This record gives sequence, C-alpha cells and structure tokens, in this order.
Amino acid sequence: MSTTTPPVATGTTPGTRALPAAAVARRKLSKPWASLAALVLAVLWTTPTAGLLISSFRPEREIRTSGWWTVFSDPQFTLENYRDVLQSEGSTTLAPYFVNSFIIVIPAVLIPMTLALLASYAFAWIDFKGRDLLFVAIFALQIVPIQVTLLPLLTLFVDWGIAGEFGSMWLAHSTFALPLAVFLLHNFMREIPRELIEAARVDGAGHVKILFSVLLPLLTPSLAAFGIFQFLWVWNDLLVGLVFGGSDNRPITVALLNLTGTRGTAWHLLSAGAFVSIVVPLLVFLSLQRYFVKGLLAGGLKG
Repeated sequence: MSTTTPPVATGTTPGTRALPAAAVARRKLSKPWASLAALVLAVLWTTPTAGLLISSFRPEREIRTSGWWTVFSDPQFTLENYRDVLQSEGSTTLAPYFVNSFIIVIPAVLIPMTLALLASYAFAWIDFKGRDLLFVAIFALQIVPIQVTLLPLLTLFVDWGIAGEFGSMWLAHSTFALPLAVFLLHNFMREIPRELIEAARVDGAGHVKILFSVLLPLLTPSLAAFGIFQFLWVWNDLLVGLVFGGSDNRPITVALLNLTGTRGTAWHLLSAGAFVSIVVPLLVFLSLQRYFVKGLLAGGLKG
C-alpha cells in the first residue's frame, strides 16, 4: 500500500505553520541587506539637502567660485546670507512674503476643512436623492488638472473684482482641496459604528448635535491629517500664488522665484531663502506628526 506525502508550503518545514505574508515581509525587510539598502537611499536623499544647508552659510564669493564640498578642506561660514533675506528693507528681503504666506495658508486650510466636514457628514449619514451620484462627481473632480481651471477661475475673479487679492487665493486653494477633503473625511466617517449615531438619535440629538458633539471628537486625527497635508501643499505652492496673487500679497515661494533678480545677481541667496521658507512647514509636521500618521491609518484599521 502506497502513501503520499502532502506537499510542504514553500519556505516552511514539515510540522511548522506557514507565516503570514506580513510577517514574511517584516522578516525580509529586517535583514542586513535591506537595512543597508535603506541606509544608502537615505544618504542619497539627504546629501543634496545637506549641501544646500552648507551653502546657505557660505560667503557669496565661495558660493560663486566653488562647490559646497570644498567646505571640508577650506571651511568658511557666515550669517550674511540669512541677514540679507530676513532684513526689514531691501529687494532681497523675504520678511513681508513670509507674513503673506501665513495670511494665505490659514484660511486656505480652515475653509475647505469646514466645508468638507459638513459635506462628508451629509454624504455619510443623511439619505437624500442623488447622494451617491453627487459623491462620485465630487470624487471625479480630483482628476481635473489644476492648470485647466486657472483661466476660468481668473476670469471669474476678475468679474468679481477680487483678482490679485488674498480672497482669490483662498477660494482657489479651497476649490482645489475640497474634492480630496470630502473623500477622505467621508471615508473616516463611514468607519464610525452606526450604532453610535442611532444611540445619539434616540437621546434626541439632531444632525448638528451629532456632528459636533459625537463625531467631531472622533474625527480629530483625520482632520489633523488633512490639515497638515493642506498646510504643506498651500505653503509650498507656487502656481496659484503666481497666477492669482498681486504684487504686494504673493507668498514666499514667489519671492524665492524672484530672489535672483532680473539679471540673476542674487542667486547665492537661494539656499538661505529656501531654508527660511521650510522652517514653518517642518515645525508643523514634526509637532503634529503623530496625528498625521494616526489620521492616515484611521481609515484602514479597525479595533
């Protein structure tokens, strides 16, 4: 009488259970070659930034005549570049544009966040005719390129008399951010158990009470994740500020573009100006990083 031996799963030995795919991937990523590859990628990614940082502290003459790596053989440092971009007067100063970026970014984050919160609650928990079709239409707006909307929006803002004002940039950024904001917050809201909403309704709570007293505390991570994403997007934006901004209210990114001057005489200040511009978004991301990660994972994890 012949017997057959059952096949053994690849990567396992007889008498042992096959590891889950996540565990196998974790083991492979923790191997020395994987750590070495990650280290090489980190060095390649960080080297240009480190060179930019070193250049921002080098004298103008050294920046124009030699590469940043020569600092190791002939170290020369100065704060003159930062004084030039932060001084209160002069054509190279970034101080007023730094303030302009704050004036632009704060409403550009709060407006779409507020509208998306109300819209996502309606799509998630209020039954009305055409709800699914309207939600799909809003979701589809994410694929519309920003460049396609620039001319129609600019024409509309000119007709309204707000072209070149802060309001035009607030509306433009809010318009571009709303489809993604509604989609993200709707997905987070759908993860909330329906029993919680029904219990609030039994207690006599209306839609406003449910949204702001029951759901809003639970949505803090998702709101923080979208807020950080939108803050970084608006702060680093150049196209909207260049098209819709006026001569006195443009953001710091446009000022960096114009920092070289008409003849390129101040290009040595670009490295210092770049680091001045990234201070705020870097602080925002590092201080709220745990909320950002928690918000991104909230829609994909249960329990």
